[in-house]
Amino acid sequence: MTSTDDHRPQPLPITSDPARVPLRIANSTPVQPTYRRLVRFAGWLLRLMVDRDWDDAANLPATGGVIVVSNHISYFDPPNLAHYLVWNGRWPRALGKADLWQVPIIGRLARATGQIPVERGTERAKDALVHAREALEQGECVVIYPEGTVTADPETWPMTPRPGAARLALASGAPVIPVGQWGANLVMPGKHPGWPKLRPRRTVSFRSGAPVDLSDLQGRTDAEAEAQAGARIMAAVTELVAQLRHETAPADVYDIRVGRRVPRLDAR
Repeated sequence: MTSTDDHRPQPLPITSDPARVPLRIANSTPVQPTYRRLVRFAGWLLRLMVDRDWDDAANLPATGGVIVVSNHISYFDPPNLAHYLVWNGRWPRALGKADLWQVPIIGRLARATGQIPVERGTERAKDALVHAREALEQGECVVIYPEGTVTADPETWPMTPRPGAARLALASGAPVIPVGQWGANLVMPGKHPGWPKLRPRRTVSFRSGAPVDLSDLQGRTDAEAEAQAGARIMAAVTELVAQLRHETAPADVYDIRVGRRVPRLDAR
């Protein structure tokens, strides 16, 4: 009989770069073979392209449903975020624009690895949160960018959130782990994909924070609760980004709906 402990993350070999630990050691949790092969190749490729500055993701639960929220700074950051999560023991199921599922190869891989399409602007958009909640109930790690798109802030700070992440968190009760990242935007800047700028060699940095406290809002479905939850989520992410940038975040926050920074909602 196989022990239930067999798939727990094993102690990692001592190394200055945790991403150089073999995947079979860093993450032995069962997953679709296609997903494991894809991640192994992507990890090798990313190690060639950039350096890494990761924390140990001590706040990321080793098992059970969890929502990971992060700032979105580049089309190059999703594979790097996945790299960070997989090598810290979790296989991400990310919510992404449904248009990607129509792209040859990318769409096939997204389906094969269980990623979750979001058909924004349609009646089916809410289905993504249904599928995400089902994934959480099955003990999965669900990744969502609260901003919904690559930031349009002129200085690449996190923007105001869309309601999806907060809505999912309040409905599911799953822990919400904020992750701040920086560096992918220097490899592929702007809101449009392009050729990566690999010289000079860049460092991609990640920090995770303590679970966002939403206990007083759990179970509520009103707009005020969702707005408050969203503000707390983005405040936690922004704090981590400020640490990585060694800067203080602006007093106001960019709102893509009006095309400028607006006062932040009190996140208390």
